[in-house]
Amino acid sequence: MPFSAIPERYETMQYRRCGRSGLKLPAVSLGFWQNFGGERPYETSRAIARAAFDLGISHFDLANNYGPPPGSAEETFGKIMRDDFRPYRDEMIISTKAGYYMWPGPYGEFGSRKYLLASLDQSLKRMGLEYVDIFYSHRFAPETPLEETMGALASAVKSGKAMYAGISSYSPEKTREAARILESFGTPCLIHQPSYSMLNRKIEAGLLDATEETGMGVIAFCPLAQGLLTPRFASGKIPEDSRVARNEGLRKQLTPELLDKLAKLDKLAKKRGQTLPQLALTWILRDARVTSALVGASSVAQITDNAAAASATPLSQSEIDAIEKILACA
Repeated sequence: MPFSAIPERYETMQYRRCGRSGLKLPAVSLGFWQNFGGERPYETSRAIARAAFDLGISHFDLANNYGPPPGSAEETFGKIMRDDFRPYRDEMIISTKAGYYMWPGPYGEFGSRKYLLASLDQSLKRMGLEYVDIFYSHRFAPETPLEETMGALASAVKSGKAMYAGISSYSPEKTREAARILESFGTPCLIHQPSYSMLNRKIEAGLLDATEETGMGVIAFCPLAQGLLTPRFASGKIPEDSRVARNEGLRKQLTPELLDKLAKLDKLAKKRGQTLPQLALTWILRDARVTSALVGASSVAQITDNAAAASATPLSQSEIDAIEKILACA
């Protein structure tokens, strides 16, 4: 059945200006990192994307290596574009990235001009697009001159294959340097995509200041700490079907101390009439420098729950203080 977006899709979502640019992003964006690869049923991925758009989530974030297998998330999104979203292309922000391993040999990862521009061409082909709205350098490449990497992003914009340039997981110092170089090419850096959550606050020590100084927006990935900030763990148990159960690194993080924090945060969320994921997203969005929280979803119910955080009552100072006290507990 042909997809027809609901007319009310923009009524409850909040849209925030991206740095000093003229572009606005939804407060909650949908990422295709984990749950949209070729190993997932297409109709499940399609249903999540359609539900997201109906909820006012107009930004879909991808990368060349998302899957599994690598490239398959972009292929999935390309199918959704053909089946459902083509009439709505101008209402969407679609981003992709290049930086991690994609193919054998010396030109298949990091930050060379050859790799970045070849990868962008491949991404456009997989998605069936003429351009993406944001093209990112997915990670800093220490053996590539930053002028070359940023020059490739500027070329992507000037060629019309991308509307804006972005960077991901750069240090504060390299963020400032990247912004300066892109500015010299006449292509301002629109946005930085770092990891940020209640359980990972490293960007508060310098990176948020750097993005504010350079006029970049911030879109936070892993705002739910890869699923740790959900009520499923507030009970102290690890569900067998959860990502944490399959990931030893995440399991090791679930110490008795963290489980106690999750239980207290879940209690605070319920007092506000929220779920724990909604509270975690509302907390991320408390800082005006953060443009959007980038969530994943494995079901329509999850994306519906997450999207509701955009219209939640902002945290009061007393609630922020209570959260800080919980997080500070040893």
